[in-house]
Amino acid sequence: MLEAIIRWLIYDILHFSAESRLAGIAGFFLYDVIKILLLLSVMITVIGFLRTFISPAKLKAWLSGSKILGNIGASIFGAVTPFCSCSSIPIFLSFMKTGMPLGIAFSFLITSPIINEYLVVLMLGFFGVKITAAYVLSGIAIGVISGAVLGKMGLEKYLIQDMVSARLDLMTDLRFDSLKERFIFGLSEARFIVKKIWPWVLAGVGVGALIHNYIPKDIVQNIAAKAGAFSVPIAVLIGVPMYGSCAAIVPIAVVLFQKGFPLGTALAFMMAVSALSLPEAIMLRRAMKLRLIAIFFGITACAIILTGYLFNLLQQILV
Repeated sequence: MLEAIIRWLIYDILHFSAESRLAGIAGFFLYDVIKILLLLSVMITVIGFLRTFISPAKLKAWLSGSKILGNIGASIFGAVTPFCSCSSIPIFLSFMKTGMPLGIAFSFLITSPIINEYLVVLMLGFFGVKITAAYVLSGIAIGVISGAVLGKMGLEKYLIQDMVSARLDLMTDLRFDSLKERFIFGLSEARFIVKKIWPWVLAGVGVGALIHNYIPKDIVQNIAAKAGAFSVPIAVLIGVPMYGSCAAIVPIAVVLFQKGFPLGTALAFMMAVSALSLPEAIMLRRAMKLRLIAIFFGITACAIILTGYLFNLLQQILV
């Protein structure tokens, strides 16, 4: 139905030629933008509704658990929160204010931007169930392992205490008296998130449409071949300085993969852009010293690189 409407719009209303690259760009762009925004609206409403049943007070107590269970809990919580790398920082600071162990708080900070509901929706639409499930599990594993390693290193001395101890009551309890109120909360959360990220959707799909229709597949495959075994770390190093929403990066990663980039290289690039960025480092500087920021970025980047290599090895199984 959607494809028929788009074809009618492109060929009958806009009068594009079927052989025109502009027709290919327009079709790719309209189809993916509409599909993404509809999926996001529905799924974020459902997940927002379900989240109303979680008490923030109980959540704090659960995440403050000991050893690896706390890291696992923080990573899972990060996976179900709709935050980018910069938006996760206030919650991270709130956790630190409550006295949560640093490694557990880092597990949340790492996983939250790598995995969220709208990224999962996008990946299901583009990559399918197997790759999406593997990506989610690997993202949680990165958060758990990196957070546990950071927690064992005794890095609390590099925190700026006056910032960490500031009053940040960001997880106040919300009360709902009926299912209707919970559903309205889910709708408002979907509206807020979609309103915030729709420009990124347009930008990401636009770039993906241009790559898909204008850059020959052979060129992309040659670039990946020349990089060889170093394609994953190069992709991560390129992705770290960038800043963008998953809504923009997923379509680009999909097109790169379709054009010939190895799966792990494309996903590692997406993880690096999502989880690590210069704006995030600047914001973290208010709460921690440069050495701790460098260690955090270094360990997380290494974990993403290893994950990229793993996906490359498993590509034949997952695809």
